[in-house]
Amino acid sequence: MAEIKYGDKRKEAADQSLKAYQCNSFNKPERWHISLKSFSKTEASAQMGILKCLGLPRHQVFTAKKYLNVSSFSCLHTAQNSSVEAHSQDEDVVIALGSNVGNRVHNFKEALKMMKKSGIQVTRHACLYETAPAYITDQPCFINSAVRAVTKLGPHELLAALKRIEKNLGRTDGIRIWERPFVIAPLVDLLGSAIDNDTVASWHSFSSHSGGLFELWEKLGGESLIGQEGICRVMPVANSLLDWSLRTSVMGILNLTPDSFSDGGNFPSVESAVSQVRLMISEGADIIDIGAQSTRPKASRISVEEELSRLIPVLEAVKSMPELEGKLISVDTFYSDVASEAVSRGAHLINDVSAGQLDPNMFKVIADLDVPYVAMHTRGDPCTMQSSENLKYDDVCKKVSSELYSRVRQAELSGIPAWRIIIDPGIGFSKKPEYNLDILTGLPAIRAEIAKSSFAISRAPILIGPSRKRFLGDICSRPSAVERDPATIASITAGVLAGANIVRVHNVKDNCDAVKLCDAILKRKRSAMESRQ
Repeated sequence: MAEIKYGDKRKEAADQSLKAYQCNSFNKPERWHISLKSFSKTEASAQMGILKCLGLPRHQVFTAKKYLNVSSFSCLHTAQNSSVEAHSQDEDVVIALGSNVGNRVHNFKEALKMMKKSGIQVTRHACLYETAPAYITDQPCFINSAVRAVTKLGPHELLAALKRIEKNLGRTDGIRIWERPFVIAPLVDLLGSAIDNDTVASWHSFSSHSGGLFELWEKLGGESLIGQEGICRVMPVANSLLDWSLRTSVMGILNLTPDSFSDGGNFPSVESAVSQVRLMISEGADIIDIGAQSTRPKASRISVEEELSRLIPVLEAVKSMPELEGKLISVDTFYSDVASEAVSRGAHLINDVSAGQLDPNMFKVIADLDVPYVAMHTRGDPCTMQSSENLKYDDVCKKVSSELYSRVRQAELSGIPAWRIIIDPGIGFSKKPEYNLDILTGLPAIRAEIAKSSFAISRAPILIGPSRKRFLGDICSRPSAVERDPATIASITAGVLAGANIVRVHNVKDNCDAVKLCDAILKRKRSAMESRQ
């Protein structure tokens, strides 16, 4: 196992810490504002507690279990007056988060900010889970997640920093259980199916199973637990938590542009735009996606000012509609200034067709806005995306996966948590007709390819937008975009059955029916599989 060299004083401090830790009560209710645990290669986690350390500089030599005589995993509290120097090199650590009091999502946001100020740089985020309380059930539901980070802090300094954050956010003592789904699910999210370095390989050794953490997760029930057993994956949006696995969401398109390929110029006034929104909501739209800049091939780019002049009057009018209660407003833009202004005026999420490529400030702005972010795959810009060079793919699903993951990875490093990211493979953007078909049927392959690097990102909601696009017209000999609704319904059906979670469409009514049927088919299929197990 990993070894680390501690002096006698550090050994003594560790012993004192462990004794203090073991005196904690298992009978206290878990009413926490925020709970933080850290996993590092240096130490192992016990079955209760706050910090579990997993990272370690390779040059250090001392067997942790020699001084921490506990089975499997142990947890340290920093002893008073102990002196431990910070490491000179970065440690790769995992910090688990949990909260069940007050504004739980806000608690997470504040904890991440405090970690950064404490010298803990987050590099990856797990998904976000809402879980029912275990053992002591008379308390609010939790949200749980985990982050992977690098820090120069040693284990005791790291623990002390996290304890200070917990205290600042109002956490009181409670219990934590190691081999529970709400702990293992976020931990697995931080990994990829490909073991990419020695540190990750060492984490698997903490499991008693030969297959490491992956086998442990499967033994607990794996993905079949999600949506069952009091645990579900969620996305914070509009002061609520969205469980996108319950059903497919329908996003209705509202283009305020004079030159969009399908409905450009159809809604020149605020009144006509509001009327269209009212119709889409009555037909079943869950999300209204408002765009004020055309992104069709060869479209000319307009300025931030012109885009805002089109968008803001309509956005404000739509936001005030009583019919909008329970619905979400998305703004389709690749400008960070437009995104910022839109959210300040009531937009709930941002849909960026460039995944941050057309505005270098987009990721930083979105990180500060704390709204879901749709990152779409494309190459080039609207003027160049259909160039011969941008249409070259050896394996379109594999290439889209790697290029999209690269953009999302940058977004995450910029502070956008994985639990706020929606991925869009970019149907119709820098793709030949046959490649769009490959993507529609290849969504599982796209998820699997991304999962090699990050399970968290591979489990993000997938949005598809084939509505009325040219490839449908090419296949069905429908040159007019408004004649492509039947083909759109077929493509939406294929996408949902392949795993799409959100569909972006012009014709809400007919596609809502298609989505409902797909959801019923998938539900029936899951029930049949569960009955055979």
